[in-house]
Amino acid sequence: MAGPLHGMKVVEMVGIGPAPFCGMMLADMGAEVVRIDRPGRKAIGGGDDPRFDVTARGRRSLVVDLKKPGSAELVLELVGRADALIEGYRPGVMEQLGLGPEPCLARRPQLVYGRMTGWGQHGPLAQAAGHDINYISLSGALHAIGRSGEGPTVPLNYIGDFGGGAMMLAFGILAGIIEARQSGQGQVVDAAMTDGSALLSAMMYGFKAAGQWSNQRGENLLDGGAHFYDAYACADGRYIAVGAIEPQFYAELLRLCGIDDPAFEPQMDPRHWPMLKNRLADVFRTRTRDEWCDILEGSDACFAPVLDWDEAPAHPHNQARGTFVDVDGVTQPAPAPRFSRTPADTPTSPAAGPANGEGILEDWGVSADLVARLQGDGAI
Repeated sequence: MAGPLHGMKVVEMVGIGPAPFCGMMLADMGAEVVRIDRPGRKAIGGGDDPRFDVTARGRRSLVVDLKKPGSAELVLELVGRADALIEGYRPGVMEQLGLGPEPCLARRPQLVYGRMTGWGQHGPLAQAAGHDINYISLSGALHAIGRSGEGPTVPLNYIGDFGGGAMMLAFGILAGIIEARQSGQGQVVDAAMTDGSALLSAMMYGFKAAGQWSNQRGENLLDGGAHFYDAYACADGRYIAVGAIEPQFYAELLRLCGIDDPAFEPQMDPRHWPMLKNRLADVFRTRTRDEWCDILEGSDACFAPVLDWDEAPAHPHNQARGTFVDVDGVTQPAPAPRFSRTPADTPTSPAAGPANGEGILEDWGVSADLVARLQGDGAI
């Protein structure tokens, strides 16, 4: 194994969405992450084929029936050898399983106990069901995304699950481990997607307080309101994106597009943005996307083609950087970010079936007697 987290051990309670994405990030960077799986679970997005469960890559799984007597003891044995634990259940579920923070920290005082939820561990909504779209609604993030005069646009599950959830949890776990190595004491990390998506909106809340951002979606600097920061259709129905905010970049965009109309001079006056957006849209409709790439790509006009899932891995820049990798026939994003001295390995595909767990318990030093007893009880 390679990567800057080589030597770190993590126990991951299998779930969906942000918790496995957090586990993937840690495993990508070299941590040894063991997933505690449940009997009969299907791979996310792939049915019986684990290759398509990309966020499960890079780690082994141990199938444990946590309803069987003694199964919690096995997890505690692994926790006693781990730096961190990741769980993404509703508040109280881990406690019901006998695996809450108290017994885990008793077994491993330096443990960082990472908890991933939508609403957080406390508060009026803590026990309510929800998904990404609900959590980013409560934080204000969803309201801000969309076209003027239209309803909010759902941004997939990037903001809540992955940006405000998984990445915040990974950050919290690593911060907790650094502190634990200084103090010798672990702690609980309460990562809530409402909190995380609110934090991702920090700059916009600052703009709003300064009177530079309104509650009207699609009418602000970075939400598609400005004519120089938006996506435009081309002659072939495909799209390009421009983001020429700075005056010098805006001037370069106009020059390369052959625009010398004085109407475009008041760049930062929002009163002119709707009219200039229509004018710029007319310009971009005169050529195909690839023709605009020939003119604008690689310039200081802050330009890029809008690529689909098939096109992005084939783009020369992504190819040169190895932004995407092929793992057992599945094209997927490579680990990020990059490290100069301890680079990450190419991820491995998730393994399938009970054989995936062979050797884990021996590698982690779990007693053979406990393993034999749990196997006899059908717990593992």
